[in-house]
Amino acid sequence: MEPTRRVLLAAPRGYCAGVDRAVVTVEKALELYGAPVYVRKQIVHNVHVVRTLESKGAVFVEENEEVPEGARVVFSAHGVAPVVHEQAAQRSLRTIDATCPLVTKVHLEARRFAADDFDIVLIGHEGHEEVVGTTGQAPEHIHLVDGPGDVDAVRVRDPDKVVWLSQTTLSVDETLQTVAALRLRFPNLHAPPSDDICYATQNRQLAVKQMAAECDLVIVVGSTNSSNSVRLVEVALEAGAGQAHLVDFAHQVDEGWLEGVGTVGVTSGASVPDDLVTDLLDWLAERGYADVSILTAAEEKVVFSLPPELRRDLKLAGRS
Repeated sequence: MEPTRRVLLAAPRGYCAGVDRAVVTVEKALELYGAPVYVRKQIVHNVHVVRTLESKGAVFVEENEEVPEGARVVFSAHGVAPVVHEQAAQRSLRTIDATCPLVTKVHLEARRFAADDFDIVLIGHEGHEEVVGTTGQAPEHIHLVDGPGDVDAVRVRDPDKVVWLSQTTLSVDETLQTVAALRLRFPNLHAPPSDDICYATQNRQLAVKQMAAECDLVIVVGSTNSSNSVRLVEVALEAGAGQAHLVDFAHQVDEGWLEGVGTVGVTSGASVPDDLVTDLLDWLAERGYADVSILTAAEEKVVFSLPPELRRDLKLAGRS
């Protein structure tokens, strides 16, 4: 007997306030200044968003050296090290900083604890743009750990002056495991004044946790370089989903995944526009999964204002 086919759609999902702010920043900059507008790194980690902005005239580069002297450049939502601002000033670049305010909060924490001469243990993934930007705030004070297994290798000057900070897009559970391991090594470990893992990351993981045990399959819409999207797949499997996969687009779903599947859970990372989820729901409906129920784990009402440089120019142009 065929199982009853249905979809559990996670809420919240998709764009968080920081991603929305960053994408709108590039869109408004293109409208106001005209193309090209240069963007250092991917503005957010999503293939579709980057391609769409490129089609409107955004030019994505890896480093400031690729931006013509005196041109305008947007810094991505993941944040940059102070040296990147210094390099931009040396090239007379007109910068718009679209760093997510929640990442900026971690930067300020790193600088404050470094000023107080703490050793800072940063929990995060080596090479991730956010981690590179945060490490750059206080490179002499920061020790990077990628999980509990790295904790034993940490060497500090004073075990009573150690604080942990984290990348904003990690698995909440894994981060807590790492913090627990750090506390065993450093019983007087200090914590950030408020949680570093962003509200959107936590809410999306919570929704997946609540639905995973009911799901034979969870499909996460998101890109492979999106840390929070990858974590959603891991969280789904840990919380009891039969299988879980990450796709950028509906056409990437393997129909073999649906074999014997009754309930499909659907969610998306914090840098994913909802039209990609709609495409996936349409694709599933065509294959008999037309019954969609929404599972709401939290309400989100956070909104961030645009970067001050852009707000100023929009006001001067009468477009605020």
